[in-house]
Amino acid sequence: MANEQASSVEQARAGRTVSSTGQALPYGPRMTRLLPTLHRAFLVLNRRLALPVLHAGLGPFWSLPATGYIAILRTRGRTSGVVREAPLGYVIREGAVYVWAGFGPATQWLRNIEADPRVEVVLPGRSFGGVAEVVTDPDERLSASRALAIALGVIGRATLGTDARTATDEELTRRTAGLPLVRIRATGIAAGPLDPGGRAWIAYQLVALWATWRVLAALARLLGRARH
Repeated sequence: MANEQASSVEQARAGRTVSSTGQALPYGPRMTRLLPTLHRAFLVLNRRLALPVLHAGLGPFWSLPATGYIAILRTRGRTSGVVREAPLGYVIREGAVYVWAGFGPATQWLRNIEADPRVEVVLPGRSFGGVAEVVTDPDERLSASRALAIALGVIGRATLGTDARTATDEELTRRTAGLPLVRIRATGIAAGPLDPGGRAWIAYQLVALWATWRVLAALARLLGRARH
């Protein structure tokens, strides 16, 4: 145990982020030094931009093959009991949603599902309730990690530092070792942005009002020309 702790300290000093399992996260020295700042920035960005956009039902406009697809994961706080939300990149395989815990085992939403695995997932086109579980089977983990990295596009390549489409099994296993992979299987239906209580209607009404204004403005110009 003492040797393992010493090894973790040495790795951290060398500029590598080490998870609680002893596995290094797949980030280089520069990004490792920035992780605390990035974590705080992501919290603000998620709260002020990503979540409002997804709540407004505009997820499809943010979901592109080049940059990945975004979902909202809802968990229940392990101490507060309050519903927490996290926007995450995802992939769907064999009827399940797969996501990575990008900050390793210390990721807050991961710790929440370890206490209560019941979650809700809001995808760009649907929502559901489900049960989350950390993937431990090596074969499932490898194949799903490859699919997820590819689905995340440039973000997946930046995270792993390699192209998952061409990486060998050994390389991909090594680079994802510190990232817990979570599988979410659907067990029910959850309310999404377009359902009662959602906020997507606001964005759609604004678009409808804008379109109506443009049409009326065009008609007014036509009528003005006709009078002359």
